[in-house]
Amino acid sequence: MKQEKQFETQSQQLLDLMINSIYSEKEIFLRELLSNASDAIDKYRYLSLTESEKYPAKSHSIRIDVDKEARTISITDDGIGMSLEDMEKNLGTIARSGSKEFMEKLEDAQQSEDLSIIGQFGVGFYSAFMVGDSVEVLSKTVDGPAHRFFSEGKSTYTVEDAEFDTVSGTKVIVHLKEDKDDLKYSDYLETYRIENLVKKYSDYIRYPIKMLVKVSKQDVDDEDKPVDGKFHDEIEDKTLNSMIPLWKKSVNDVKPEDLNEFYKNKFSDYEEPLLSLNVHVEGLYTYEALLFIPSHVPYNFYSDSYEQGLSLYSHGIFIQDHYKDLIPNYLRFVKGLVDSDDFP
Repeated sequence: MKQEKQFETQSQQLLDLMINSIYSEKEIFLRELLSNASDAIDKYRYLSLTESEKYPAKSHSIRIDVDKEARTISITDDGIGMSLEDMEKNLGTIARSGSKEFMEKLEDAQQSEDLSIIGQFGVGFYSAFMVGDSVEVLSKTVDGPAHRFFSEGKSTYTVEDAEFDTVSGTKVIVHLKEDKDDLKYSDYLETYRIENLVKKYSDYIRYPIKMLVKVSKQDVDDEDKPVDGKFHDEIEDKTLNSMIPLWKKSVNDVKPEDLNEFYKNKFSDYEEPLLSLNVHVEGLYTYEALLFIPSHVPYNFYSDSYEQGLSLYSHGIFIQDHYKDLIPNYLRFVKGLVDSDDFP
C-alpha cells in the first residue's frame, strides 16, 4: 500500500542549506552513500555474532550500477536492511531534524565557519540531492517484506510495499539532474569518473565495491597465443577499492617498497621519500598516521602556492586534503595522513 508522508514545512529550506552550504563538493554524494552501505553491512556482521541463526555469516560486498539511458546511479548493499518503520525513521531524518534549533545551528555554523555539526544529524543520505532530482530506496530486512521510499526532496515523500530480490539489504537509486552549462551531471555515469571517486574517497572501505566495467582484451588464436593488433571488449566485474589501508596493516606485512610506491602515487613525487613513519597512538583520541619526509625540497616550497598539511581520514574514508591543523608550521615539509575512528 502506497502512503504519502509530509515533511515538516522547513524541509525544503533545510535541504537548500545543506546542499548549498555544508557540502562544498557535489562529488562527495558517492562517498556518503558508500559509507552508509558499509555501515549497514557492519550492523549485519555485528548481529551475526550474537544471532547467527537469524543473521548467518556471509561474504559481503557493495555494488555500483549505472544506467546511462535512465540516467541513474544505484548503490546496493547486502547489509541489515530497513523495515518500513526504519525507513521512515532513518530516511526521514531531515524531517525529524527539520526544527528551528537545527536551522539555527546550521546558520550559526555558517557564520562562524564551524561545521562541526556535520555527521550529527544523519544528513549524508540527502547529499544525493546535490546531483539527483529524485532518489528512491528499496530495502528489506531478513524477517520482513521489502519497501520502497521515494522523494524529490520537496514537501512530501512516499513509502510503499515493493519487490526486492534479496535476503536483506538496501538499494539506493539516484536519478541524476539534467546537465547545465557549468554542471555536467552525466559525468557521474562514466566508468572512469566513478572509479576515480571510489579511489579518492572510499578506497579503504573494508568491503569490496564492485562494478561491471568494459575492458579491452587482446584476441588469441586457436592455440591461445595473442594476435598482434587485434582486440575486443569484454564486460568484467571489477573490484574498485583496495579495502585495507596500508597504515592499518601490521608493520611486518608492509615492505619498504610498498611505502615508497604509496608515497610516490599519493603525493605525485618522482623520488622515494627519505624516511617513512608509521604511527599508532592510543589515548583520548586513537589514531594512526603515515608520515613521509621527502628526499628533496618541493619545487614550490617557498612560494604562496605551496599547500602544507596532512590528509585527513575517518574510518579509512577520505575527508580532506592539506589539513593544516594536523601538523605544526615548522614541519610543513612533511607529507602524510592521519586516520581515526574517533572522528565523526
